[in-house]
Amino acid sequence: MTLPETPPGIALFDMDGTLLAWDCQLLFRHHVIHAEPWRAFSVPLFLAFLPFAKLLGTENMKRAFHCFLWKMPPDRVAELSREFAAKLMPTIYPELKAALAEHKAAGHLTVLSSASPECYAAEVGRILGFDISLGTVLENNLLFPDLTNHKGRGKVTRLRELLPTSYFIGDKLVNSHGYTDSTADLPMLSICGNATVVNPNAELEALAKENGWPILRPTRPWKSKIEKALRVLMLLLALGENPAKL
Repeated sequence: MTLPETPPGIALFDMDGTLLAWDCQLLFRHHVIHAEPWRAFSVPLFLAFLPFAKLLGTENMKRAFHCFLWKMPPDRVAELSREFAAKLMPTIYPELKAALAEHKAAGHLTVLSSASPECYAAEVGRILGFDISLGTVLENNLLFPDLTNHKGRGKVTRLRELLPTSYFIGDKLVNSHGYTDSTADLPMLSICGNATVVNPNAELEALAKENGWPILRPTRPWKSKIEKALRVLMLLLALGENPAKL
């Protein structure tokens, strides 16, 4: 898209845990393995790396996780991403849909900024009507794909590379608002004039109260922490027909 010289406002939205309750990486792997069951080989392969997670670091663990896309042609990745994004739509929090609609009605530039792979984050953004959708770019279809993790300060770096300098006044985006559920997005919130947090943990809730940020508490799709843990475990192991009930 052609970006306006200076928009009347800018709204940045995280995706996983913010627009919806789930970690979309687990959901997407489950979707892909359900479509192509032979890719279940990736589950024990990834689990073998878990004991070495601290040594390998987040980015390398993410590379190991995405081994389920090994040698998948780009057009097939795109097809599965479109299917997956459409399945996610009923799980988007109504409160966040309303917030997005308000920003769009005000003519604000809306940006979906996710740590999830851009192949399906872009499809989610397209359906929801975001102006820009950004995520982790998987650069090839190797067993452990090369990538640059779009998380933390990486989100800010990419925004500064993408957006015109006129969108910034000093270290802040013009008339900006950030939405997240995670302290990992504090760098993103640091360039926003306003912030809203979604179902925050204790640390983020304390920061929100200290800074006067609104707190949204959409209803999550589980009744207890035990139910959530069991459903996440099923997703991690790629078990069940539809553990997230999409």
